Amino acid sequence: MQKLALPLLLLAGLSACEKPAPASPPPRPAMVMQLGEPDGLAHGNWLTGEVKARYESAQGFRIAGKILQRYVEVGEQVKRGQPLARLDAEDTRLSAASAQADLAAAEAELSLAETDQRRQHKLYEQQFISAAALDNVQTRLKSTQARVAQARAQAGVARNQTQYTLLTAERDGVVTSINAEPGQVVSAGEVIARVAVPNTLEVQIAIPEAVRTSLQPGDATSIRLWSHREQVYEGRIREIAPAADTLTRTFQARVTILQPDSHMQIGMTAGVRLASQTPGFIVPSTAVARRGDQAEVWVVDAEKRVHPKTVSIGEFSEQGVNILAGLDGNETLVVAGVHTLVDGQQVNPTPMERQP
Repeated sequence: MQKLALPLLLLAGLSACEKPAPASPPPRPAMVMQLGEPDGLAHGNWLTGEVKARYESAQGFRIAGKILQRYVEVGEQVKRGQPLARLDAEDTRLSAASAQADLAAAEAELSLAETDQRRQHKLYEQQFISAAALDNVQTRLKSTQARVAQARAQAGVARNQTQYTLLTAERDGVVTSINAEPGQVVSAGEVIARVAVPNTLEVQIAIPEAVRTSLQPGDATSIRLWSHREQVYEGRIREIAPAADTLTRTFQARVTILQPDSHMQIGMTAGVRLASQTPGFIVPSTAVARRGDQAEVWVVDAEKRVHPKTVSIGEFSEQGVNILAGLDGNETLVVAGVHTLVDGQQVNPTPMERQP
């Protein structure tokens, strides 16, 4: 009996010394994107732009001066000819009075020169003066006439400058910005207010070089607002800049919104989807990894485990890389840190933040 108890005690001691099984590591965070989401990247190219009015006037005074009064506020509807702001007109009134006085003096000299010319002409007919003396009188008359014309023009300019102290709206529209306040001294041409026509709205976008050659004015587009993603608006490219921007190397374009509604406001952020020239899906370049000569992406399954999937890729652009084959459009892809993933690894998906 003692011989049997000894092995049992040894086995019990060994069991007590065994270490507990290690706990499984927690799921690692993974930034993902869903191809099938309405606001996700899908067929075609999405470009981010700003809603603008097609017609917008940057208005300023034609002369320098001190602002005495501002009549409108941002967001206010204005009519053509409605006052926007007014300058101190004291200096312009004095200039106009001075110019009018110069004109009166020049006209008085002209009247005297005309009377003298008539008198000298009669003396010349009676041969009391020479032809040279008559020529001097006529030359003095022409010079006086020229001074009168000059003074009259200067008086007109002074009167106009008096009228320029009142800034009025050039068109019917809404005031989108005001850059001056009463008491501020402004220079000629400095922008005081911007007046936009809200009836015709557009989206200004920057087109990358990679897709410029496949687009032309008149192409149809789809537009979605960042703040109202469920609504899709029809658009059409109105113009494309003939030269690329020297800093961004992109082509500025304007997309007309065919049927805007009350949700569409000037200054909002909008996404414009261009017609794709190649089939496939646009995904971030960080979502694609290389395994030898093959490209692959990592797909998250229903149990939140990742698996590699071989795909065929196309060209790279500013928006990402074009996946030509290998995806059906319903997958959830990991878009960051794909080089550190292991097949079957548990992850904690976090949706990436995207533009509309």
